[in-house]
Amino acid sequence: MLRAALKLVDARGLEELSMRKLAGELGVEAMSLYNHVKGKDDLLGGILDLVAAEIEPPDEGLDWKSALRARSTARYEAFVRRPWAARIWMSKSVPGSVHIAQADGVLRRLREAGLSPLDVYRAYHVLDGYVLGYALQHQEFAYTAKELKKLARDFLRELPREEYPDFALHVEQHLDRAFATHRSFEFGLDMILDGLDRLGE
Repeated sequence: MLRAALKLVDARGLEELSMRKLAGELGVEAMSLYNHVKGKDDLLGGILDLVAAEIEPPDEGLDWKSALRARSTARYEAFVRRPWAARIWMSKSVPGSVHIAQADGVLRRLREAGLSPLDVYRAYHVLDGYVLGYALQHQEFAYTAKELKKLARDFLRELPREEYPDFALHVEQHLDRAFATHRSFEFGLDMILDGLDRLGE
C-alpha cells in the first residue's frame, strides 16, 4: 500500500494523495485502508520512511567527516529526485523508524568528531537545515540552462548596473558555463564540515 502511495505521489504530486484516490489505485474501498494506517498523516509518514530507506548509508569504515559528507550528499540527491519530500520532511511530529535510525547515525558521527554535547546538538540542526534548504532552493529554481540564460539576460536589461554592480556581475555569471556547472552544494557542505572539524580539535 505504501509503495502504491509513493508511486501515486511521484506521478501526480503530493496534492493528489488522498485515501480515496489511493484506494482507487489499489482497487479497494477507502475504508479498508484504515486497517493499515490511521489516516493521511500516518500514510505520509510511511512514504517518507520509504524515501529515507532509499538514502544509501555511508560505509561504516569511513571517518566521521567522509561519512557525514556521503550521508548529506545522498540525502540532498534524494530530495532533488523527490522535491515534494523535502517540503514535508519536517512536518511529521513523530518521524518513522528509518528516519530515526539515520538521525541516530548522524549524531553518533558528530560525537566521533570530538564535539561537545551542545555543539553536537547545533551541528545536527545546521546539517539538517542546510541539506533541506538547498534542496528546496533547487526545487524553486528549477530552470533549464536555456531558461536560466533568458531569465538572466532579461533581468540584466532592467537592472541599473551602476547601482548594483556586484549583483549584476553575479547574474552575468549565470551565463558563464564555468559558473553554471559549479557544485555549490558540495562547496557549502565542505565549509560546514571543515568548520566542525576545527571545532572538534
